[in-house]
Amino acid sequence: MEPPLACLEQSLIDEYIRRRGYDPAKLGDLAAADRDALLKGASLYASGKLCEVETRSHFVHELHDAIGDVRKPATP
Repeated sequence: MEPPLACLEQSLIDEYIRRRGYDPAKLGDLAAADRDALLKGASLYASGKLCEVETRSHFVHELHDAIGDVRKPATP
């Protein structure tokens, strides 16, 4: 079973690689040092974006919880 954000992580890595002018399917054509540097940058980029997604998700849940508390009728 794949982790829930695995597809998003791979998409972010591919996006980073494409923005640098490379084709993710042809990374094997690069020199090992260049490929490693590119993948390290892609990994850092994806990690940062995933942290942002998780942070926003927690924030939204906190907002929903707070709104839910406001909407609940007061019990006498």
